[in-house]
Amino acid sequence: MEIKHTSCIYYTMILAETKVKCYKWRVKMIRKIIRIDKEKCNGCGVCADACHEGAIDIINGKAELVREHFCDGLGDCLPECPTGAISFEEREAPAYDEEAVKEAQNKKIAQNQAMSMHTGCPGSKIMQIRQTETPESVKPSSTVDSVSKLQNWPVQIKLAPVSAPYFDGAKLLIAADCTAYAYASFHKDFIQNKVTLIGCPKLDQVDYSEKLTAIIQNNNIQSVTIVRMEVPCCGGLEMAAKKALQNSGKFLPWQVITIGIDGKTIE
Repeated sequence: MEIKHTSCIYYTMILAETKVKCYKWRVKMIRKIIRIDKEKCNGCGVCADACHEGAIDIINGKAELVREHFCDGLGDCLPECPTGAISFEEREAPAYDEEAVKEAQNKKIAQNQAMSMHTGCPGSKIMQIRQTETPESVKPSSTVDSVSKLQNWPVQIKLAPVSAPYFDGAKLLIAADCTAYAYASFHKDFIQNKVTLIGCPKLDQVDYSEKLTAIIQNNNIQSVTIVRMEVPCCGGLEMAAKKALQNSGKFLPWQVITIGIDGKTIE
């Protein structure tokens, strides 16, 4: 049996001089591939930047090999890891898919070009932000983490695009403007590991539900967290978010958290 293009998800098997096309089935083999020790990983993201193929993502503050068929086994990420969390292992894994890697790279280039071609107000230019975590050994004694957890720009619902790279696989935070001022640990408890959108229905005097519906429909959103103040006017933001969830036709986990004027959460 001869197998051609084993690195491609669509390949041809020639058996008994009969060509059979096999789709949606990826070749697996015993090969060298990276292994990430989550206990050692500090979520700095250096390995994700070093992996030109895009095999690694940062999920919940830890590096994960999320696309095994993107890992070529060469280990460009190994020397970059500051904690030694990455090593090689030999195990069964999908074959390296060079064609899929190139397709993903071209898509990312196109997205980056679209982001860099922004015209108009600089404040509405979309940006994906990656913060560098402060190592535990050098963190200040204060209990408040001084590193911003914001991952995207813009954050205003009115300025946010309907589609952006940072929405892919995102946990969405929809927050009232005032909540970040009232709640002291807003970055750590709410913004961290989420894509943030904020608004004030009283000041903006718009219905956010249409924009939020489009964002949820057009992107791979994983969950929605709504954070509002206890004041009545914040009810408009909660209603808009709930309406968007309903109109999107998707069944996503969601929750509403209410912040009191005193800065405490209200059960």
